[in-house]
Amino acid sequence: MRANFVRHLIVQLTLFLAVILHSGLLADVPRSEHPRPDLQRNSWLSLNGEWQFEVDPAGDGDTRGLTSGKALSQKIVVPFCPESKLSGLGFGNTQKLKYVWYRRDFELPQDMLGKRIKIHFGGVDYQSWVYINGQLAGTHIGESASFDYDITGFLTQGKNEVVLKVKDDMWSGLQPCGKQSEDQSYSCFYTRTTGIWQSVWLEGLGSSFIENFSLVPDPDHSRVIIHTKIDGQDQGLTLTVGAYANGKRVGSETVAAANQNSLVINLKEKFLWEPGAPFLYDLKFSLSNGLKTVDEVTSYFGLRKITITGRKFLINDKPVFQRLILDQGFYPDGLWTAPSDQQLEDDIRMSMACGFNGARLHQKVFEPRFLYWADKLGYLVWGEYPNAGYGNQREGFSAVVNEWTEILIRDRNHPSIIGWCPFNENFEASGELQKMVWNTTKAIDPTRPALESSGWTHTLIHPELRDAHDYTEDPAQLKKKWANYFNTPQERPKAPIRYTGLVVAASDLGVPFMVSEIGGIGWGTTGGWSYGNGPKTEAEFFARYQGTIDAMLDNPNLFGFCYTQLTDIEQEKNGLYEYGRTPKFDVKKLHEITSRKAAYERNEPDAPQPSKFKIEPRWKILIGAVQDGDLCRPYQYTTEKPANGWINTEFDDTKWMNGRSPFGNEIDGVRTSWKSKDIYLRNTFQYDGEPLNTAGLVIRYDEDTEVYINGVQVAEFNGFIGNYQLKFITDRLRLIVKPGKNTIALHTHQSFGGQYIDVALLVN
Repeated sequence: MRANFVRHLIVQLTLFLAVILHSGLLADVPRSEHPRPDLQRNSWLSLNGEWQFEVDPAGDGDTRGLTSGKALSQKIVVPFCPESKLSGLGFGNTQKLKYVWYRRDFELPQDMLGKRIKIHFGGVDYQSWVYINGQLAGTHIGESASFDYDITGFLTQGKNEVVLKVKDDMWSGLQPCGKQSEDQSYSCFYTRTTGIWQSVWLEGLGSSFIENFSLVPDPDHSRVIIHTKIDGQDQGLTLTVGAYANGKRVGSETVAAANQNSLVINLKEKFLWEPGAPFLYDLKFSLSNGLKTVDEVTSYFGLRKITITGRKFLINDKPVFQRLILDQGFYPDGLWTAPSDQQLEDDIRMSMACGFNGARLHQKVFEPRFLYWADKLGYLVWGEYPNAGYGNQREGFSAVVNEWTEILIRDRNHPSIIGWCPFNENFEASGELQKMVWNTTKAIDPTRPALESSGWTHTLIHPELRDAHDYTEDPAQLKKKWANYFNTPQERPKAPIRYTGLVVAASDLGVPFMVSEIGGIGWGTTGGWSYGNGPKTEAEFFARYQGTIDAMLDNPNLFGFCYTQLTDIEQEKNGLYEYGRTPKFDVKKLHEITSRKAAYERNEPDAPQPSKFKIEPRWKILIGAVQDGDLCRPYQYTTEKPANGWINTEFDDTKWMNGRSPFGNEIDGVRTSWKSKDIYLRNTFQYDGEPLNTAGLVIRYDEDTEVYINGVQVAEFNGFIGNYQLKFITDRLRLIVKPGKNTIALHTHQSFGGQYIDVALLVN
């Protein structure tokens, strides 16, 4: 045992000294830390720093000879994108950089000579071609997944050249863009990222090497299950994997190495990875031929499991309430790229200082260094994908599924990731792609729950969990809504079937549920925006913040929430910190409010099971929305403020225009264009006079909307929603609807962003 420990100590000291030497050589290189602490070799060289760079407006760089031997016209600091200040260019959104080129020379260090050499790109947005000494080494599609190429056969002695061509056509509608703006920054869309935005490095490998591995922790049996993939043709190799706790080997297994290998390491000492109290075992993979080490990789893992039981989401069999914050991963000077590794750690600590124990990594795939810090600090995260931008065009589906597969394979070993949620606020038409990606996710990683989309449209008939977004400003209304959500049968009808994905069905209610976007409370919003009306005093802010958080903490049927958001970003001013990471409020006070023990952590969820809910009969459609085909009849409408009495049945609207809903700014199936601030709509419907049991509006609006029937207001909605939701108006409609002809009138006002209005009126 002592001999093994001494040998391990010598190896660790050797690695430490190598890192110190390496760090000294890279003292002036930005982001010079190893990009993959979860898959690290001693033989590597950062290629971050100054590269040649050129914008290629015509996309004709190939014919102009830019693939090799030709100096480019500008300089850029990698890994920062050309739109960022840290790149040295600082283009911002002033140019649409559809084609760009990178070029630099490199020489292999002494320890890499005679090895197989890979070049790694942490992230390049979006399509890339890599040339080594004028020869094409490989191509890649995707902005978030890492990729690498074996370039051994392209190298020469001494100086070598690497050239990267990038195409980033986010205006095509066929690629993801996340929160990148297609033009100038506006609303919740910010400065773009083009080209290289994560580290580039070389890696020295043996003639055979460990290509990748998956780790499945099994705390119930004090073991970890490992699957590895070996690349290379060497025969007679053995693979040894050792697990270490506090520097002491606590388990290992050796197998005859094949292309695919499975190992089980039983752990002599059991330490759990838990939120806020993480323990990480070190791992060492050794591929050897007799006494000769062919390849060696270091990694780590956390011993934790996730299970779902009824409405409970359990971590190591404990109901941990998830106090999440929305983290979009933008930086003032680096945009998608953190200026330093320290900033990645600091962002997590900033969140934890406010009482949060995790984050939704929102509309962006965060780099492995961030996940490493989340692993070390015991910080819970949900992995997402920058889905906005490619719409529902099938031409783009394969690229999305392929890149998401690459992301899952790269990031699945991080214990901090407790769930996958690839999409955010999708529309109904995205259902086909959502299902494809969800099935892919579960096939690659069955150890974690997957939510097919956060908020808006849910498409799985038998989900693992559900969520919703709710920016209700009044904490009392927010609390009442979610207190009633699980326990009021008449508000959970199974019908109408045609609105699948728009209304949560009774069968969904038996699974864990969280409200995955709340808050968005603005502060200092001059020149920007926030959700709703910002508080005028700090006392008003804290009252609203505490009321909002309490509404979540006090609900035993919620396993968590996500507050919007960690920092301001450009014009969006609803962070708990300024964009530059300065706190806006008393952090200790925020921590006290946020970290209070939740009802979910004290009690069992108390909502009845779905079988106890009454199944409502099928609805009658009095006014149809776009999903209802011919029942969606044309409206009379105007964008000018009408005369008084326009909501009344007898008002003459014959001079108004005629059009079919949805009305809006020419997006997502809009049938009648509306681009002004206001729109006024009128229509009629017939009611047969039968007793009215339940009545509701299925509505999607952007933004503030008033609904009148026969001259009486029956509903008012503030803000906007991106999917159709069912709103009950039973008691109000009973008082005013009459047999025969009735009139519905709507007014929708838009203040920023897009426009949209469509509604259906249902009764049974």
